[in-house]
Amino acid sequence: MLSAVVHLQGSTVVLDLVPAAESSEGGVEIKPGPGPIVPEAKELYWGAGSFIVFALLMRFFLYPRLKKGMDARYQSIRGAHEAADAERAGARAEVADYEAQVASIRAEAARTVEAARATLERERAATLGEVNARIAEKRSASNAQAEAARAAVRDQIAAAVGDVAGKAGELATGRAPSAAVVAKVVSEVMAR
Repeated sequence: MLSAVVHLQGSTVVLDLVPAAESSEGGVEIKPGPGPIVPEAKELYWGAGSFIVFALLMRFFLYPRLKKGMDARYQSIRGAHEAADAERAGARAEVADYEAQVASIRAEAARTVEAARATLERERAATLGEVNARIAEKRSASNAQAEAARAAVRDQIAAAVGDVAGKAGELATGRAPSAAVVAKVVSEVMAR
């Protein structure tokens, strides 16, 4: 008698007709086949071979390419960082140079302003000295004129006061005071 054993491989179904052994009881005895979970030897060989081929491919071809790519990327990133650091250092140097130039320009401007201030102060002092000298000349001239006018008027005032004092003395006493006494009193009063 024939029995059917079905093996599933992928999506195809293989049907093997195996002659069945008859048992002593008159029934059909089925031979035990391989377990459904236990792999066959050829599967183990194929798996081990595939692993070895894949491991060799990884070791000699794929991993070196991957490592070379990673190293190239690492070097590229490192170069970019170094270039950025160099640019940053260059920018800092330029900023420091700019600040030094600004400081020197400010110092030069301060020196120029101070020199101009000193020049203006000297010119102002010279002009002020000249103006003060002219004012002093005019003051002394006007003081001299005033003194001359006072001296000229003093004699006239002294004569007028002497006349008024003589008349007042004459009216008060009834007799005319002497001219020497009136002149002495007028000079004493005018001297104060």
